[in-house]
Amino acid sequence: MESEDAILALAALAQSTRLETFRLLVRHEPEGLAAGEIANQLAVPANTMSAHLGVLSRSGLITSERHSRWIVYRADLERIGGMVMFLLKDCCQGRSELCAPLLAELACCD
Repeated sequence: MESEDAILALAALAQSTRLETFRLLVRHEPEGLAAGEIANQLAVPANTMSAHLGVLSRSGLITSERHSRWIVYRADLERIGGMVMFLLKDCCQGRSELCAPLLAELACCD
C-alpha cells in the first residue's frame, strides 16, 4: 500500500458513522449486509448512509455487489490488512519481541 492509499483509507474511517459501518461489515463477513440493513442497524437515514457507503467504497475499504433489488456491501479485509501492514511494517525495527503483544492480540481472531 502506498502512503496516498493509506491516507484515503484513514480519512474515510475518521468519521464515527463510517467507522461503525466498517466495523459492522467486518462482523458480517463473509456474507456482507444490504445497504438498508446497515442503515437500520446503525439508525442512520438511508440517504445519509448512501453517502457514507460511497466514501468507504471510494477508499477501497468496502466492496458492493448487486443482488436483485439490493446492494450488498462487504468489508475488504485484504485492503484493511494491507493498511495495517503498511502502518506496522517498520514496527520493532527487527526486534520481534516488541511486536509480540500485538501479534498475541491478533492471534485471538483464529
